[in-house]
Amino acid sequence: MNWAAFSAAEPDLAKTVEERFGGGGAGVSPAEHSTHHVLATLRKDGSPRTSGLEVRFLNGELWLGMMPDSLKALDLLRDPRFALQANPGEGQTMGGGDVRISGRASEVTDPATKAAYGEEVEPPEPFHLFRTELTEVVRTYVEDEKYLVVQVWKPGEPVRTLKRT
Repeated sequence: MNWAAFSAAEPDLAKTVEERFGGGGAGVSPAEHSTHHVLATLRKDGSPRTSGLEVRFLNGELWLGMMPDSLKALDLLRDPRFALQANPGEGQTMGGGDVRISGRASEVTDPATKAAYGEEVEPPEPFHLFRTELTEVVRTYVEDEKYLVVQVWKPGEPVRTLKRT
């Protein structure tokens, strides 16, 4: 399921997640968020690799752009599974909560698609471009300063909400 389908199925959660990755959101100024997030991929031996990454939500897709032959790109070409954790921002600010997206990434090599992406983002050339297929979206936040709330979404299922005191 791509970002547009997720957004149509769960618009409130999608808006919050996108704000956490894109800046601003839930009473927090864009200056309090970073555009650099943490991507987890799998190395050849199956161990995790974490790397910094900027993400883009464009034309109903969540895109991952990377330098050519970067280790994270090579990881995704070998094993498309990933987890993407939003940067929490400066200090203790967690406006909108902590969010993570998991899924599979497939490289886009179509010149027209890459050119259209490049018009919006202006990446350094050459670059790897990956389109994502979502397998899970998780948001964790504190409600009323006493509940830990975890929202979990998976394709074909409604958001499941768990509350703990």
